[in-house]
Amino acid sequence: MHPERHSIESVGWLRAAVLGANDGIVSTASLVLGVASANPNPAAILLAGIAGLVAGAMSMATGEYVSVSSQSDTENAALAQEKKELETDYQGEVQELTSLYMQRGVEPALARQVAQQLMMKDALDAHAREELGLTGTNSAQPLQAALFSAGSFSAGAVLPVIVAWLTPTPLISVLIILSTLFSLAVLGYISSVVSKANPVRAIIRIMFWSSMAMVLSMGIGHLAGQTLF
Repeated sequence: MHPERHSIESVGWLRAAVLGANDGIVSTASLVLGVASANPNPAAILLAGIAGLVAGAMSMATGEYVSVSSQSDTENAALAQEKKELETDYQGEVQELTSLYMQRGVEPALARQVAQQLMMKDALDAHAREELGLTGTNSAQPLQAALFSAGSFSAGAVLPVIVAWLTPTPLISVLIILSTLFSLAVLGYISSVVSKANPVRAIIRIMFWSSMAMVLSMGIGHLAGQTLF
C-alpha cells in the first residue's frame, strides 16, 4: 500500500517558491521600468536591473535566515523545556500525551497504551511531534530556507534583466511588460496546478497586483525623470 499524497503537503515549499519568484520578477521589472521611464540610458537600465537582482536576493536570504533562525531558537527552547519535564515528571507527560489522543477521539485505555508505547521508543520525539507539532521534515532550517528564498527570487529576477540586456532601448519597456505578464501567468498556472486550485483565479490575482506595481513604478519614474533630467 503506497502512501497517499495530498496537495497540502506541497503548500510550504510552493508558497515560498511562488512568493520568491513573483517578488523577483515584479520588483526587478518594476525597478527597470521605473528607471527606463526616468532615464532611457541602456547602461543605467541594465545596472538598475542587476542591482535589483543582487540586492533583492540578498535581502530575501537575510530576511528568511533571520526569521527561520528565530523560529529555530523557539523550537529548541520548547524542546529543552519538554526534555526537562520528561526528566522531572515522566508520568505527568504520559498523561499529557494520553489526553492529546483522547481529545482526538481515542478511547482512554487505548490512548494511554499508545502514549506509553510511543514514549518507550522515544519520549521526546513523541511529545515534539504530538504536542509541539515538530518533525524532522518541518523543523526550522535557516540556511536551507535562505538559499531557497534567494534562489527563487533570482530565478524570477533574471528574466527582466535579460530582457533589458538584449532588447533595443526603445522597446525595453514594452517587452519587459509583456514578458513579465507572460511569466506571471505561467507562474500562476503552475502554482494552481500543484495546489489544485482554480487556475483562472490564480492567474488573475497574480497578474493584477503585479501590473499595479509596474504601472506605479513607471509613473513615479516618469515624474522623477521630468524633474531630474
